[in-house]
Order: sequence, then structure tokens, then C-alpha cells
Amino acid sequence: MAEILLFHHAQGLTLGVAAFADTLRHAGHIVHTPDLFDGRTFDTIEKGMGFVKELGFDEVMVRGERAVGELPEELVYAGFSLGVVSAQKLAQTRPGARGALLFYSCIPVSEFGQTWPKGVPVQVHGMDADPFFVAEGDIDAARGLVEEAEEAELFLYPGKQHIFADSSLPSYDAEASGLLMQRVLNFLAAIAC
Repeated sequence: MAEILLFHHAQGLTLGVAAFADTLRHAGHIVHTPDLFDGRTFDTIEKGMGFVKELGFDEVMVRGERAVGELPEELVYAGFSLGVVSAQKLAQTRPGARGALLFYSCIPVSEFGQTWPKGVPVQVHGMDADPFFVAEGDIDAARGLVEEAEEAELFLYPGKQHIFADSSLPSYDAEASGLLMQRVLNFLAAIAC
């Protein structure tokens, strides 16, 4: 069993994010899904990012750090797109991280002023033609992370969808999402041993 802190994407804590967390729970893991948007969800990434701009990106980061609260140090940090920023930062800077799962996004490791921590495995998942993941440089950051970290994997799926594992959104890709979930469950099973 692993304990996971899962951060939602820019469209909020959607039913699809909740369903993803429930699948992990049914596999025997403890999953925390903080709502950084206080119950607000958005039907497009653009509207969600508009809300982030209103709220302030720094405030979103503070809320992400606050979400750790009284949770133990031994967490797997996971994030979807916007949520990757909080997940990756905590995995790199908070002692005791057990692993990191980065979906549709990756930040250069140097952004958080450190190298990737030794002994912290990481997976990055994205589509090979996703305009956010590829054109905005996340794929390059992911490749750099894979080169630097002791145990890191980058999984690319065919397609151009960004948030493809959220079953409540039109961008959902059932085949890619199924494969992503199997890889995540294998990752978590290895950590739990």
C-alpha cells in the first residue's frame, strides 16, 4: 500500500480526477485529493487557467504546500498538468518522498533549486503530440529528469490530447488511460514492497 497526494489539473477537482483516485483506492492505496479551487470546476483548460490567474499562481502553490498539512512524509506525490507543479516541488523538496507521478506536465528539475532526490522513483506520462506537453517544453524537461534521476521513466502515448486520463472530460482517451493506469499501479506496487 502506498499513500498518495494527488493534485488536480486546471479544470479543478473533476469527477474524472475523483474516479482516478477511486481506482487507486480500490487497488489498496490511500489517496488524498485536495481541492485547490474550493469546489470550482471549469469546462475548458482556458477557463481554469483564467481562474488561476485571478487567484494568483503563487496562491495555488501555497494551497498545494498547505495540502500536505499533517500528512506523513512518506508520500507519493502525483499531479495532473497544473497539479504537477505542486507534486514535483514537494517530491523534490519535502523529505521522505516515496515517489512521484507526473501526468501531462514536467518542470525542469532546476526550477526548484535542487537535483532530483536520490532514491525517489518517478514516472512522467504524456501524449507525443500534445501541444501543451510537447510545444511548451515539458517533454524536454521530462527527458532531462529521466537522464538525471536514478529511477525514472517517460511514457509517451500516441495522440494530441492533454488531459487524457480524466474520464469526465471530452479529451479522455480510454485506451491510453487504461495503459497509464496499469503502469501507475505497477509503479505503486513496486514502491509498496
